[in-house]
Amino acid sequence: MREHDIEDRDIFLDKQSGKNFERDKYQALKQCLREGDILYIHSLDRFGRNKDDILNEWQDITGNIKDDIVVLDMPLLDTTKYKDSMGTFISDLVLQILSWMADEERERIRKRQREGIDVALKNGKQFGRPKTEATEKFCRAYEKWKAGEITATAAMEEAGMKRTTFYKLAKEIEEQEKGA
Repeated sequence: MREHDIEDRDIFLDKQSGKNFERDKYQALKQCLREGDILYIHSLDRFGRNKDDILNEWQDITGNIKDDIVVLDMPLLDTTKYKDSMGTFISDLVLQILSWMADEERERIRKRQREGIDVALKNGKQFGRPKTEATEKFCRAYEKWKAGEITATAAMEEAGMKRTTFYKLAKEIEEQEKGA
């Protein structure tokens, strides 16, 4: 970006996934755009990964905001040049193809991810937080709390648990007692 004489204050570094445009840095950048600006993007797949979203954002920036876009790694995607009908046609065609490719890549990533998760689940891999069990310390603290001997906060401290975990286990015990 600096090779194009873009000042540091005008560079927006977006490290979030390009799967959608609900990214804080991207939204901040878009708010700063004023008619006649030039938006430099390193590559189209860093801009977005969903074909329709890419096309909609491109149209919003070039059509509604009336800015130009330059995709640095794809010279054909430079709206500051090729303003004749043939140039616009070629740019639009390249944009359609590349945004489709970005969308396909996103789908391939999701498919590989899903396949990996399925294999891991099949092999008994547990995802998420480990299930919290009612320990002996918890049971003693819970009984004292239910008997009114100590406060809930004191019972949590005695059990060595956070509030949500304590109440979750307490609820499970109470539901077991109702069912028994």
